[in-house]
Amino acid sequence: MADAADRRDFDPATATIAIVTFNRSHLLARLLTSLTRMDPQPGHVVVIDNASTDDTTEVVESFRARLTADLVYRRLDTNTGGSGGFSEGMRVAYELGSEWIWLMDDDVEVIPDGLAKMGRWAPRFQSIQGRRYDYDGSEFYWQYRIAERMGIPIPFAPAGFDESGFKPMNSGCFEGMFIHRDIVRQIGLPDPRFFIYWDDQLYGWLASRRTTSVIVDEFVLRRTREIKQWDMGVRHMNASSNAYRYYIMRNRAIIKQYYRALGVYSPVLFGLGTALTFAKELVRLLFVERTVRGTSNLFRGLRDGRAIARDRSWRPMPALD
Repeated sequence: MADAADRRDFDPATATIAIVTFNRSHLLARLLTSLTRMDPQPGHVVVIDNASTDDTTEVVESFRARLTADLVYRRLDTNTGGSGGFSEGMRVAYELGSEWIWLMDDDVEVIPDGLAKMGRWAPRFQSIQGRRYDYDGSEFYWQYRIAERMGIPIPFAPAGFDESGFKPMNSGCFEGMFIHRDIVRQIGLPDPRFFIYWDDQLYGWLASRRTTSVIVDEFVLRRTREIKQWDMGVRHMNASSNAYRYYIMRNRAIIKQYYRALGVYSPVLFGLGTALTFAKELVRLLFVERTVRGTSNLFRGLRDGRAIARDRSWRPMPALD
């Protein structure tokens, strides 16, 4: 684990913001507009376009002269999902020599002093998650702790902060993950095989095995897209899609393979986590989407996951040493 005292003060020019987008140019434009208002500015902004068919390319190019940061645009040949997009964004940022990489989706905007807020914690930690406001301006609660052996979030982890202003986490969220290149070098790039879902939780967990990962009491992002939700008070449950339902269950097998490779796999506890995940998705269908249609995607994901779990040639993403 790196010693914080050995690291220099944060230099914003060493940071890269890496954005993944797909056919949401109107949201991307709003995010890029927020970047023009940032103070300080990052050294680079990387936009990974997952083969969009709208006017994303034109929108990105229209910001090239408006951003102080160097703008790097990569349009992929195929849609690799959020997982593939963030893996490519991390790769580009790493190869640019970035010390810090700040990942985000296209449906947020950055608070003007967001980078300064994150930078205040950079001399102490190497894997940092900020907070965000929801679409309606409320404070979003992110499940920052997982039950490791079950591989699922702990929904009742305390929401409040003490005077330290941070809490240890063992998870991650690509909507705002702020990570140092030393950790990326050790754990490798995000795994594109997930396509969508569980990729950021797994990556954050891998980071927490190498350094003290934290969520900090700093609001740095604001969601710009309204999502149907079931309001449970402090917690919310968002609407999903058939694709998400499929990958939520299929990708449990990828987590299982990582756990096996790293010696933390418990068949009973991990199986319980998978069962609870399945039950949660049924609750989501009933109480958020008010339907029972879509359960076939959960079973299909479980079926396809069994083939992944049986693959003896499977290997984790390699380190970048």
